[in-house]
Amino acid sequence: MNNGADVEPEYPACKEEWLEGLMNMYGENLTKLAYNYVKDWKLAEDIVQDVFVTCYHHFEKIEEINSIKSCIYRISINKSKDVLRSSAYRKTIVGSSFFSLFKASEPSPEMRMIKRSEEERLSLSVLDLPVKYREIIILYYYEELSVEKICEILNMNPNTVKTRLNRGRAKLKNSMERRDSE
Repeated sequence: MNNGADVEPEYPACKEEWLEGLMNMYGENLTKLAYNYVKDWKLAEDIVQDVFVTCYHHFEKIEEINSIKSCIYRISINKSKDVLRSSAYRKTIVGSSFFSLFKASEPSPEMRMIKRSEEERLSLSVLDLPVKYREIIILYYYEELSVEKICEILNMNPNTVKTRLNRGRAKLKNSMERRDSE
């Protein structure tokens, strides 16, 4: 799923050019990452837009950052988790019967894309994992990040990442087996 663009954008004199480069390089992957947390495409797009606004405001500090990629992934994850913790998000989930009145009868574009995919069962099983396992699985398999890079992004001990990766795999296997038996 990685677009192969691990080369970080150069540090141009113009922050608009720099931001545009970041958006082109990481926008799609960050939106997918945020979607895997909030399970709402529009909300994921809003989160990523907020990430880029944050980057724009902190342009002057960019030389202090070792890895732009790690930094913006960390910001995206934190903002996604903030949304999950927010009372507005919980009200939407709790009041889902009211929310369902406004829900389109057709599946959303991202859900159609997942259904068309030959990996539908896997994708749905990954989305069903608890966040602490889902984030590790997504970063490791979908974003193709190393354990060391995941440790850096999530600010975790390598053993914690490895343990969550193993437990996430086990939970994923159980989920896939349950889906097969349905």
